[in-house]
Amino acid sequence: MADKKKKNLTPEAQQYQSYQKKREVKRPIFKNCIKAFFVGGTICLIGQAISTFYIYYFDFTEQTAGNPTVATLIFITMFLTGFGVYDRIGQFAGAGSAVPVTGFGNAVVASAIEHRTEGFVLGVGSNMLKLAGPVIVYGVFSAFVVALIKTILIKWGGL
Repeated sequence: MADKKKKNLTPEAQQYQSYQKKREVKRPIFKNCIKAFFVGGTICLIGQAISTFYIYYFDFTEQTAGNPTVATLIFITMFLTGFGVYDRIGQFAGAGSAVPVTGFGNAVVASAIEHRTEGFVLGVGSNMLKLAGPVIVYGVFSAFVVALIKTILIKWGGL
């Protein structure tokens, strides 16, 4: 199919495509995956340490320590995003910093910071969840589907 597209191009366009292919920066995919793995794992390790802290010092159970842990991670991310530190982490780690819940906090705060000059209502309020909104929608929908499947399996499957 790529050959068909090349046949339809003018000689100048074909020449430009070959030039572009030669000049294209080769991405170190394996190196990027390793960086994302270790940074994402480090963020999760910090989350586990925070969860353990809440369990031992504030008498939370393993089931109830999740909510304050997530809130703490998001607060730390918001703080780091405000000072520009999390952006550097994101540039280094790529998806490793975006996948955990910290990526959600970064998306919300970065949008708020970007639109603060437009005012609190029309700028920050209306634009803050533009990027994070679809994440919330798909997260809630996915949770609904998983809960529905679990309910069906428990009621009819005898699990």
